[in-house]
Amino acid sequence: MLQKIIQFSIHQKLMVVLGVVALIAWGTYALRQLPIDAIPDITNNQVQVITQVPSLAAQETEQFITFPLETTLRNVPGVTEIRSISRFGLSVITVVFEESTPTFLARQLVAEQLKTAEGELTEGTPQLAPVTTGLGEIYQYVVRPKDGFENRYTATDLRTVQDWLIKRQLAGVPGVVDISSLGGYLKEYEVRIDPERLRGMNTTLTEVVEALTANNANTGGSYIEKGPEAFFIRGEGMVKNPDEISQIVVKNVGPTPILVRDVAQVGVGHAVRYGAMTRNGRGEVVGGIVLMLKGASSEKTIEGVKIRMAEIQKSLPPGLIIEPFLDRKVLIDKAIHTVSKNLLEGGLIVMSVLLLLLGNWRAGLVVASVIPLCLLFALGMMHVFGVSVNLMSLGAIDFGLLVDGAVIIVESMIFQIVHTQAARSQSMNDISLDSSSRLMRSALFGQLIILIVYVPILSLTGIEGKMFRPMALTVGFAIIGAMILCVTYVPMMAATLLRKDIREEGTLADRLMKALYRLYKPLLVGALRWQKTVLSLSALLLVGAVLLFGSMGGEFIPNLDEGDIAISLTLKPGSSLTQTVETARRMETILKNGFPEVKEVISKIGTAEIPTDPMPIEAADVMVLLKEPGEWPTATSGGSNWPFCCRKLSR
Repeated sequence: MLQKIIQFSIHQKLMVVLGVVALIAWGTYALRQLPIDAIPDITNNQVQVITQVPSLAAQETEQFITFPLETTLRNVPGVTEIRSISRFGLSVITVVFEESTPTFLARQLVAEQLKTAEGELTEGTPQLAPVTTGLGEIYQYVVRPKDGFENRYTATDLRTVQDWLIKRQLAGVPGVVDISSLGGYLKEYEVRIDPERLRGMNTTLTEVVEALTANNANTGGSYIEKGPEAFFIRGEGMVKNPDEISQIVVKNVGPTPILVRDVAQVGVGHAVRYGAMTRNGRGEVVGGIVLMLKGASSEKTIEGVKIRMAEIQKSLPPGLIIEPFLDRKVLIDKAIHTVSKNLLEGGLIVMSVLLLLLGNWRAGLVVASVIPLCLLFALGMMHVFGVSVNLMSLGAIDFGLLVDGAVIIVESMIFQIVHTQAARSQSMNDISLDSSSRLMRSALFGQLIILIVYVPILSLTGIEGKMFRPMALTVGFAIIGAMILCVTYVPMMAATLLRKDIREEGTLADRLMKALYRLYKPLLVGALRWQKTVLSLSALLLVGAVLLFGSMGGEFIPNLDEGDIAISLTLKPGSSLTQTVETARRMETILKNGFPEVKEVISKIGTAEIPTDPMPIEAADVMVLLKEPGEWPTATSGGSNWPFCCRKLSR
C-alpha cells in the first residue's frame, strides 16, 4: 500500500501540490481561529452557585442557605465533588462535574435543582456564576479622576460610572462573559425608619414595606382609539428621587394620609460592602475585572476589550480616566515570543545542520520544507480537537523528530545516485520510488515508536491531563503530519528538485563525515573488544542517573515571571473593612515611595461584585507592578531591595 501511495504521489505531482496548498490554507486558517493563551487552562469542569444574603451572619448563611443547597445538589448526575464557602452575607458553592459533561448541560442540571431548592430557603435567590474559569480574569482596570478633579467625584459617583457606563458598554465584546465591579459605594435610596414616629402613627414596618413595593411601578392600560389616532394608556408610578419616595402614602387614618416622610427619613445611601479597592496609597478607587468566556481566546478577547475601552473613554464624564493595571496579553506576548523564538532558532539550527551534512542545498531544502508543513498540519488538527496555542503545546515540538523520515529518503536517493551504477540509466521518478519504497517502512516504524512514547501522557486525567495532554496531542499531530508528508510530499519533491550530477567527494559534508568517521571507528572497535567493560560502565551510568534524578526535585509547570509581585495581606479575623483599607493604604505608601522600581501598587480587598473568589473583608491581594528597567529613575540594583521589602512586610 505504501508503495502505491508513493508511486501515485510521484506521478501525480499536481495533485500533491494542490494538497500542499490546501494544507497551507487550512493551517493558516486554524492559526487565526485557535485560542491563544500563555498556559493551558487547568480549571476543572465546575459550576458555581452564588447566593447573596446581606442580613445573615456566616453561621446562619451556612445553616439556612449553603447546607440546604448542597443537600439538593448532591442529586445532580455526573457530580464528582461539591465544596462551599459561607461568609457574612455570602454563600458560594462549587459543583465539580466529570470532564465528559458538557458545560451548558452541567449548568442546566444545576439550575433545575436550584428551582427545587428555592422553596426551602428562608431568603436569598441562588444565581449561577458566569461561564468562566480560574484563568478568566484577563483584564483589570481602575476608574479614577484625573489630577485636579479628585474633589469633583465621590466614590459613589465612580461606582455609578463603572456600573452604568463602562460595564454596560463592555458587554457584547466577543469573548467577554461578564464584568465584575469592585470598590466604591453602590448607590441606593434608603428609607431610615424612626421607631418612635412609627409607633406614634400606629403604623407597622410591614405596612411601610408594602406601601413602598406597591407604589414603585409603571403599569399599562391598553389604548383608546379616537378618530384616526390611538392613545396608549400608561400609569407612571416609578419613583425617581428621594422626594417622590417620601410622598408615598403608607395608609389613611380617616381623611388623613400617613406618608413615608411622617415615619422615616429618606436619603441616598449605599449597599452593604463586601470589598474595596485602593491604589498607590491615595485612598479608594473603583475598578473592574473583565471575565472571559470559557474556551475563548484570551488574545482576541483582550484586543476587543481594548478597542471598546478606547471608545468608552471618549464617552466618560470630563475628568475621568480608565487605567488598566493587569493585562493578560503582556504574559501571552512573553510566552508566544518565547515559543516563536524557540521555533525559529530550532528551525534555523536544523536547516543549517541539514544543509551542512547532506552537502546539497536542494536536498536540504526538500527536508527543511517538511518542518513548516508539519507545523501547519499540527495547527489544523489542534483546531479540530480544540487544543489552544500556548507555551506547553507548541513549545514541546522537536524539529529533529519531524525530519527523520525525510532525511532517510533523501539521503537514500543521494547514495543511490552517487554509488549505484544502475541509477545512471533510471529516471529521477524511478530513483525516488525505489529509495522511498525500500526505506519508508523503517522511517515510518521509527516515527511510530516516537509517537507511541507520548501515548501514556494522553491517559493522564485531572490537572495533570489538562496541563500535559495538549503537549502530547500537538507533538503527535506534528509526527502524524510528518509521516503523511514522507509518503507523499517528500518523494515528489525529491524527484522534482534533485539532480543526477550530485557529488560527494571533496565537498565540505564529505570531509566532515570522514573526520567524524575517523573518530568513531576506533571507539566502535574498542567497544566491541571490551564488551563487558562497556556494559559495566553503562550500568554504572544508569544507576548514577537514577540517583541524580531522585535528588533533583521538580516543578509542576515552568516558572513564568510577569515581572510583578503579588503580596497576600491578612488581618486578624473580625477586622473591619475600614481597618483593612487603612492597612492596605499604609503598605501601598511604603512600597510606592520607598522603591523607585515600583510603578504602582493596587490592593483588591474582600470580594468583588461577582464573588468567584470570595475573600473575607480582612484579606487583600496587593499587586506590585515592577517598572521596566529603562523607566527606573535612579540606577539602583532593583532586585536586591525586594527581599528586604518582603521581610519587612512579613513582620
